[in-house]
Amino acid sequence: MARNFEQVGIVGAGLMGSGIAQVCAQAGMRVVMMDKDPEALEKAKKDIAWSVGKFVEKGKIEEDKETVLSRISVAADLKDMKDVQIVIENVYEDIDLKREVYKTLSSIVGKETLLASDTSAIPITEFAAVTRYPERVLGLHFFSPAQMMRAVEVIRGVTTSDEVMNDGVAFVEMIGKKPIRVERDIAGFLLNRVNFPSTIEAIRLVEEGIATVAEIDEGMRLAFGRRMGPFETGDMVGLDVMMKAMMSTYEETKDMKFYPPVLMQRKVTAGHLGIKTRKGWYDYNEDGTKKI
Repeated sequence: MARNFEQVGIVGAGLMGSGIAQVCAQAGMRVVMMDKDPEALEKAKKDIAWSVGKFVEKGKIEEDKETVLSRISVAADLKDMKDVQIVIENVYEDIDLKREVYKTLSSIVGKETLLASDTSAIPITEFAAVTRYPERVLGLHFFSPAQMMRAVEVIRGVTTSDEVMNDGVAFVEMIGKKPIRVERDIAGFLLNRVNFPSTIEAIRLVEEGIATVAEIDEGMRLAFGRRMGPFETGDMVGLDVMMKAMMSTYEETKDMKFYPPVLMQRKVTAGHLGIKTRKGWYDYNEDGTKKI
């Protein structure tokens, strides 16, 4: 019998954290969204309110905006996760930082609480190993924007139990997403192992002067039915986040097809990280729209 998920904890109120919080609230779950940065929480609340409003306007959800928003509360301390049935972690792709979060969480939440990481590349076992109940740790890798993208990878760590894997699949279905099971804990998991090499090749084609960023994005949209091209996606996710994920995959595999190209490294060094810095592969206005 599937576990009952009434209250969800979200650690990290950035782009992914706020998106997942919105998805869970729209599914009728109460959400505690935690971040140590009060500005991040304020921005997340505004972004969620705007996004939910758009869903209501387009008739994609039946409830009114205020009802959905009332299910989301904010917190500045991990201690506020003590009563949730599942915690979804969305902190920066730094393995040491994530380990600290999991070590702390495992001393706060109940032994039946699921601890799930939204990491896009770091093996789940790296976090499970520092917890009290490693069998309760799994990966739930959402894709950006979480409000729109249907696929969620459900990743089994070395110690993840069958029950927890099944509960993870059930949770994803409860929030209206499609679970994609990943039965082995490898860096990059399933879909990014396919996606990273194509993105890296696209960057190399720009480096070599074969085509422009805009031409490649348009071609990928028109030829392959993608909503966004690889460069548009990179700007939304953040070039620093994407490069970290690529490096995590490379460091485990030592396969050069996952190694970030020099052009990407230079843009990250220069602080051209995408929409959040208003400059990435494209330039952006203050409201996040692309400059023409």
